[in-house]
Amino acid sequence: MSPSDHVATFAQAGTLRAPDIEYSQLSPMLIVFGVAVVGVLVEAFLPRRARYASHLVLALGGLAAAFVAVVLLAGTRDSAVMGAVAVDGPTLFLQGTILLISIPAILLIAERSVDSGVAELTADVGAASASEGGTDAFTPQAFAVPGSIAEKEATNAAPGHTEVFPLTLFAVGGMLLFPASNDLLTMFVALEVLSLPLYLLCGLARRRRLLSQEAAMKYFLLGAFSSAFFLFGVALLYGSTGTVELPRIADALAQGTDDRTLAVIGTALLTVGLLFKIGAVPFHSWIPDVYQGAPTPITAFMASATKVAAVGAMLRIFYVALPDLHSDWRPVLWGVAILTMVVGAVLAVTQTDVKRMLAYSSITHAGFILTGLIAANREGLSSTMFYLFAYGFSTLGAFAVVTLVRDSRGEATDLSRWAGLGRRSPLLGAVFALFLLAFAGIPLTSGFVSKFAVFQAALAGGAAPLVIVGVVSSAIAAFFYVRVIVLMFFSEPESDAPTVVVPSMLTATAIALGVVVTVVLGILPQAALDLADHAAVFFH
Repeated sequence: MSPSDHVATFAQAGTLRAPDIEYSQLSPMLIVFGVAVVGVLVEAFLPRRARYASHLVLALGGLAAAFVAVVLLAGTRDSAVMGAVAVDGPTLFLQGTILLISIPAILLIAERSVDSGVAELTADVGAASASEGGTDAFTPQAFAVPGSIAEKEATNAAPGHTEVFPLTLFAVGGMLLFPASNDLLTMFVALEVLSLPLYLLCGLARRRRLLSQEAAMKYFLLGAFSSAFFLFGVALLYGSTGTVELPRIADALAQGTDDRTLAVIGTALLTVGLLFKIGAVPFHSWIPDVYQGAPTPITAFMASATKVAAVGAMLRIFYVALPDLHSDWRPVLWGVAILTMVVGAVLAVTQTDVKRMLAYSSITHAGFILTGLIAANREGLSSTMFYLFAYGFSTLGAFAVVTLVRDSRGEATDLSRWAGLGRRSPLLGAVFALFLLAFAGIPLTSGFVSKFAVFQAALAGGAAPLVIVGVVSSAIAAFFYVRVIVLMFFSEPESDAPTVVVPSMLTATAIALGVVVTVVLGILPQAALDLADHAAVFFH
């Protein structure tokens, strides 16, 4: 029953009562939002020295509890909050994926250790620089001038910048709601809830503060434009169909509408807002700058979890609300996917910064993910969800490795500084090489299974030319992945080579989870593929 039907029923009855809210079906989101609110209270009332441990326990406990709630809801196919939220297979699979990715992301964000070797390197460049020698990625006081007395006092006071924990949880809550939204207004609210904390988090880097603030500002301004496109598209679709509920939009379009042109324009504007979030060409320009400028743990979180949420929302819109406009949106997404795969792969070859290279790699993978979406069949839906799960862990693990290669100025992200890294630290080099091989789609890694699944689905959906472009783009991408591996293992290290930080249990666990998922899904993927296929049924 739609909200308008509920209002009519209440009016006929002569009374107006509060709508029924299915709290159990909303429990994963409510748990995360509840823990985020408690985190704000912790930030406000607990002594500063007690906040870090409290936030870490709250965040990990809340995410684990939310994942348990998702598991308990398995098999549910229903709507909640008067049809505003859909609880079905894709919702639960994607929510579980976001929560599982967010747990190692929180571990990476929580890293506060200082490596003695790096501390020695920074000992002769002043106290302010020495405080930056460890793996701590966040500024102790966002509004303080770098190197100022205020920043030094904040650094010495206690483990600070704990506000990142509730901000991250609010973003996670928005990501959980985004692919579950069953009407466009709820989807827009979810988009803003997940975006606003990320705008703030991108500007909190301890080092290269101006670059970080520039990244945050660029992300905020372009994100505001994309949100405006999304909202304008919502308005046009409502004007065309008379509803914002996704199933009712599909019904109105199937029955025929006098304003089909308006619906097509609305779909185009809606698509712009979503393509921006996944970083597809030509809406990708923010990705390299923001990924490079943001604190690396936040970059890892954005590159993995945000993409899952955004693609999940696209799947729901195109598969639930707009199947009748299939002939209109599919050719456009063909072009976008081809441009995204080719442009991302070609520009990645020219990069000399590790974070920017991984950013363009992320753009290329957005094209591969769109290939599965374009298939417009059940195989496309299940393969896309599997791809998101596998890619999320590999990406987070790769960025986690980047946080460990450091010199006196912080993270050594220039590719030339990675020469001989595999010789000096064979384990770290092998781990990073594994993630790069997974991105390249080499067999026995999760990347190979993911690409094979989406390409197979695209072939079944009649998109053979798209698969050919994808294979060519994969070959181009393999070049720059292998180039980095050769640089690490077959080049002589520089005389002032960066130090590899010995990770604490937090970062080590995050990297280990990425390695395990990448290897297991490459060797024994069938259980995860079956789970994705079983979940690939939308509630209408």
